Amino acid sequence: MATLNNDTSRDVTADQKLRGSGAIHVIMGPMFSGKSTSLLRRIKSEISLGRSVAMVKSSKDTRYAKDSVVTHDGIGFPCWAIPDLMSFPDMFGQDAYDKLDVIGIDEAQFFGDLYDFCCKAADNDGKTVIVAGLDGDYLRRRFGAVLDIVPIADSVTKLTARCEVCGQKAFFTLRKTCDTKTELLGGADVYMPVCRKHYVNNRIVIKASKKVLDSDKERAKPCVETVDADPSITGY
Repeated sequence: MATLNNDTSRDVTADQKLRGSGAIHVIMGPMFSGKSTSLLRRIKSEISLGRSVAMVKSSKDTRYAKDSVVTHDGIGFPCWAIPDLMSFPDMFGQDAYDKLDVIGIDEAQFFGDLYDFCCKAADNDGKTVIVAGLDGDYLRRRFGAVLDIVPIADSVTKLTARCEVCGQKAFFTLRKTCDTKTELLGGADVYMPVCRKHYVNNRIVIKASKKVLDSDKERAKPCVETVDADPSITGY
């Protein structure tokens, strides 16, 4: 019967202990619900327990600081700003990554490889991954891959904000502008948390405003084209 030498046996035993020993915790909700604050609170708690921690966020998020996770209240924590998660171990350094206990991910909706990374980090690498991000966009549709990791999460926390119109619990993010891009970075100048009633009511107002703006653009367009095409107008 074949036997393992002592060094190989120790490696296999350590690997078996490592695999499956990680965890995934999800913090989600609308904007201004305290997701980043909750994430930082959890990260600081892990540090106080003597665990090795790294924080990452999407390099797309440059609103407050390039290399820090910053809450809307101005509280910051150093982080790695990266374009994708799967490249993080190499960027961080494989040896340093192997020693990590906890990885915090802020603005997780911007990472397309969120599911694959969380599976690898928790299932294979034994890391505790704490994810904070929007579960829905301004149209109340799924945003990124945050909802995809709910089935593999150990815990899911759904936070609420306070409706800026009536003060009740806010579950949704309302975009104040007529811009239709899914990924539109901004703060209180662009977004506001609202309850269901005021999400629906304000969406009606915004849609009506967009129709007026679009109509004005259409009316102005022929005028510009007519002037440009007028043969009587010549340059000097």
